[in-house]
Parts: sequence; structure tokens; C-alpha cells
Amino acid sequence: MTAELFSEEKTQHYRPLADRMRPQSLADFVGQAHIIGEGKTLTQAIENQTLHSMVFWGPPGTGKTTLAKIIANSVQAHFINLSAVLSGVKDIREAISQAKQWQLQGEKTILFVDEVHRFNKSQQDAFLPYVEDGTVYFIGATTENPSFELNNALLSRVKTYILKALTVDDLTEVVTQALTTDEQLKQLDLNIDESSLTLLAEVADGDARRVLNFLEIASDLAEPEPTDSGRKISHQTVEDITSQTLRRFDKGGDLFYEQISALHKSVRGSNPDAALYWFCRMIDGGCDALYIARRVVRMASEDIGNADLRGLQLALDAWQTYERLGSPEGELAIAQAIVYLASTAKSNAVYMAYKEAMIDARNSSSLDVPDHLRNAPTQFMKEIGYGQDYRYAHDEENAFASGETYFPEEMSEKVYYHPVARGLETKISEKLNRLRELNQASIKKNEK
Repeated sequence: MTAELFSEEKTQHYRPLADRMRPQSLADFVGQAHIIGEGKTLTQAIENQTLHSMVFWGPPGTGKTTLAKIIANSVQAHFINLSAVLSGVKDIREAISQAKQWQLQGEKTILFVDEVHRFNKSQQDAFLPYVEDGTVYFIGATTENPSFELNNALLSRVKTYILKALTVDDLTEVVTQALTTDEQLKQLDLNIDESSLTLLAEVADGDARRVLNFLEIASDLAEPEPTDSGRKISHQTVEDITSQTLRRFDKGGDLFYEQISALHKSVRGSNPDAALYWFCRMIDGGCDALYIARRVVRMASEDIGNADLRGLQLALDAWQTYERLGSPEGELAIAQAIVYLASTAKSNAVYMAYKEAMIDARNSSSLDVPDHLRNAPTQFMKEIGYGQDYRYAHDEENAFASGETYFPEEMSEKVYYHPVARGLETKISEKLNRLRELNQASIKKNEK
């Protein structure tokens, strides 16, 4: 735990470039114009030196910690920094105790909790009363959706600000600022051409910290210019230091579920190109291809169904192919299945029928199987009526026992499955309609 007036300078022998370039005011801050632009709530709070508790939610390297420190600096508040990964209830109590002492002196305290989603319910409850009574102003930073990770009691007492991944233009500006204002980089007299600068910004994947880390490594590898005393960051150098970089992707995190959702909805929406893009994004980010293969099988059942029976088989084949070949060869089979499913006829008729039938099954779980549908392997069972009057369909005309009932006696006949007029389900629909007509005719005949 650290407590400080943020305006004080920290003395260190070595500070990474990302730390040296941390903005001290909004004027130096890059990106997030949607929350810190002119007239925005957060900007007004900083300019008017009025505080409120808040949560910053966004990807890594988008300025969550920096904004918290800028706020503390602007209102001359004490800044207590806790990491939810390393801190516990004891650390929270110590922070609150320190904040109470400053409160008696008429001074404000900001309690900043990084990775706040890592705190469990009891840890979040530990500082909630002190947020309510004004002992501290709480600022939390999280990469996960607060509505899933934070207590409702805490969420109701804070304003959530959503930070977005920085654009390539934003990151280019960050690098340019570093090259022109950082004293250590200025001493190297670095040069970088536009294409190399753009590549550096693109591979940073919206993360300012990452692009500055890349720049710092690239500056160490920069080669002397043959014509002057400067040093050049070559395109090859940028490619070398970024070639093994993985994109933002966190198994189990928001980005994971957002991207698999985008893949599934692209398949459902019959857009093979978008589906292929999201598949590649996930693979590029390090997602387990077998997980995607399992989800593709689900897509085949849920969104293609009986409209094209080849969809499910192809999805299963892709899964098996990946298990046999591994990466990267097996990923092509999964891509093939994804493109096919996105391109073929769609039906969720089975999926909807299954959900409706499940509701009825849960609500009628005590209803007995009708006697004529029960199995009768013993003489006693036959004597008490099991299997009596059952009509063996294969002995009936067209192998269909028209008028036969198969639901519990207390239930009326139900129709869950409504085939769509697409693909194979067109023929299935025609057949079922004919059979239902035969049933109706048989019922009317029996009524007479």
C-alpha cells in the first residue's frame, strides 16, 4: 500500500518509459474523448475540484490508473493505491485508518483499487461504509464488466466510466510525444519512418503501455545513422520485437465472451467473412481451438439444425480433424466448418422446440406414462394393462398410426417443432403437415 500527495516527485534510479510518460494533467492525456472531452462530467469534476466515487472499466493500457492520479493531483487529495491482487482486508483497514487521520485535518483521500474485480464480496464490503460516510473517495479500475464483478451495493454508489482501447492514431500520438518530450529518448536522437510508426501502433492493440514498452525496446536496438549522429528504428527492428505479440484476449474475461459472441452471431447472420474474421481474432489471441470447435458444434445444432444435416456432421468432423492434426493444420478444418455453417440454410426450430418442451417437462414431471406406451416384458405387466391397445406403427399403413396419442393423458397434444421453410426443413414441414392431417381425419372419424 502506498499513500502520497500525487504532486510529490518520486525518486528512482530507473523508471520505464511508460512510467516516465505517464501524463500529469488532462492536457497531456491521449484518448477517451468521450468521457474527458469539453463539458463531460469527469472533466467538469476535475476542473471544479469536486470529487465523486467512480469505477474505470476498460482494457489494459487505456489510462485508468493515470486518470485516477490526475484527479488526485488536481484536487490535492492524498492518493492511497491498493492492488486487489496483493491486498487484503488488513490493508484496507490500514488505508481507512490513515484516511480518517487526514479527514480530521480537513484533507481529502482517494482510495484507488487496481484490478478491483479481484476483491471478493467481503473485501468490497470492508470499505463500502467509508465510501458512504465520505472518509474516502473510491476509484476502482477493472478490465472486467463491473455489473458481474462488483457488489450491487458498491455499484449503486459509484459512477462507472467506460474507457475504450486507444486507436492507432492515439497510439501514434503517444509514441510521437515520447520521442519529442522524454529526455532519455531525446538524447538518442531517434528517427522512425511513418510505416514503422504505424506498425508499432497497430501491434500494440489499443494499449498505450504496450506501445511505449515496444518503443523502449526498439530504442535500445536502434542503429546509428550513417549520415549523422542520430539513430534509426528500422522497420525490421519493429517487426522483430513485435512478431510474437499476442492480441488482447483473456480466457474467461469479457473480451473472450464478446468475441465468441461475435463469432456465433456472424454465423447465425449468414456472414461467413465476419465469422472467419472473429475466428482468426480468437486464434491470434491465443484461444484454445478445441473450445471454438465445441462452440461450432453448438452453432450447428442451435442455428442450422435440420435445415442442413451436413452442418452438424461437418462441425464434428472439424473437431475430430483438429484433435488429429493439431495446430495450425487443424484450424483450417474449423475455419471450413465455420464458413459452411455461416453460408448454409438456417433454422432454430429444434432449439426453440427443445426449450418449450423442457418448460412443459419441468412443469409436468409427475404425470404418468400412458398405459399403452408402457413396456410389458412380464405377464403380470400385461395383465394390469401395460402396452394394451398400443398400435405398432410399422404394421400400419405408411408406417403411421394415425390418431395415436403419445403425450400423458392429462396433457393435450402439443406442437413444439415448427420447421422453417428453408433447406431440408421444407420437406420435413410438408411431411409433418400431412401426418397431422391424417391424425385430424382419424380423430374426426372416431368421434362419429
